[in-house]
Amino acid sequence: MKKIRIALVGTDSLRGKEIKSVLEQKRFPLTSIEFYDPDVKEEYSKLTDFAGEPKVIHHLDERYLEGLDLVFLAAKPAVNARVARKVKEFTSKLIDINETFNDNPRVPLIVAGINDHLLTDEINLVANPHPVTIFLAHILTLVSQGNSINKVVSFILQPASAYDESGMNELANQSISLLNFETTRQKTFPSQWAFNLISCLEEVDHFGFSPLERRIVQELKRVTDNPQLPLFISLIQAPVFHTYSIMSYFEVTKEMEIEEIERIFKESPYFQVEKPKPSQPVSAITVAGKDEIFIGQVKKEPEYPQHFWLWIVADNLTRGSALNAYEVALKWFGGSTTHGTKE
Repeated sequence: MKKIRIALVGTDSLRGKEIKSVLEQKRFPLTSIEFYDPDVKEEYSKLTDFAGEPKVIHHLDERYLEGLDLVFLAAKPAVNARVARKVKEFTSKLIDINETFNDNPRVPLIVAGINDHLLTDEINLVANPHPVTIFLAHILTLVSQGNSINKVVSFILQPASAYDESGMNELANQSISLLNFETTRQKTFPSQWAFNLISCLEEVDHFGFSPLERRIVQELKRVTDNPQLPLFISLIQAPVFHTYSIMSYFEVTKEMEIEEIERIFKESPYFQVEKPKPSQPVSAITVAGKDEIFIGQVKKEPEYPQHFWLWIVADNLTRGSALNAYEVALKWFGGSTTHGTKE
């Protein structure tokens, strides 16, 4: 793979910081990398570092992106859309890691190792799916190998970092206020999130589902190329900062023993299987910052041998965003890599 010229738009967003860290840690083959942020008004007024060297975070001017090979879009959707329109005039390729184009059927949603065969030289814009789409796409693909899925029901605990820095700051401030017996203030969230569980933070449709719940299901049908996928999900806002925690119920055609279920995940480089321990359960605390999708408790219904439960926990900023984008970029530019993180 030749070394390429890269830019990151939205350097100071949560996802921008994470992809910057991954590119540095994984030593992505690049000749240069430039950083841009729409909040920077004056040139040379803000610095960062990369590979041990100081770097300027530039004021965003789309003209400076001409001649680059790859641009990561991690800014707010309006900014990403504007940049994409301008960069289409150039020859650069773009990876949207902030879900700007996920509703656009003409923009491929790519999960590394699942449907990255769709990456071609003719395409110049692809998008990271929602983190839950990335996690469940890997799980559904493995479970369906040699078996047929009749139904999947997933209850999903969503973290504050799904709302970027503002969500994390508000959860922290609410927690501090409540511990000090003070009144909480709501800015990002319409109601108290700290020490609370909320079934919905958006307007729902006639059937009671939020737009995000509907979008995740549609994304999974696109990524797995299965428009009849029997998937049902429900999002719950949880008072945690990082990681999605998912309890999924599967009905399959052929009976699977717990050991067999665990084995298919152990053999995949994307997963880490942990036997449940009361002293160290698979949880948001133990998984935050990790690269793999963690499988904790596996439960099989004794009276229904084709039915089982999976407890799934994964970091939305690592495997659910930056690592997927990193692996997509490698694949797109002809890099040789083993998917996942295990040797």
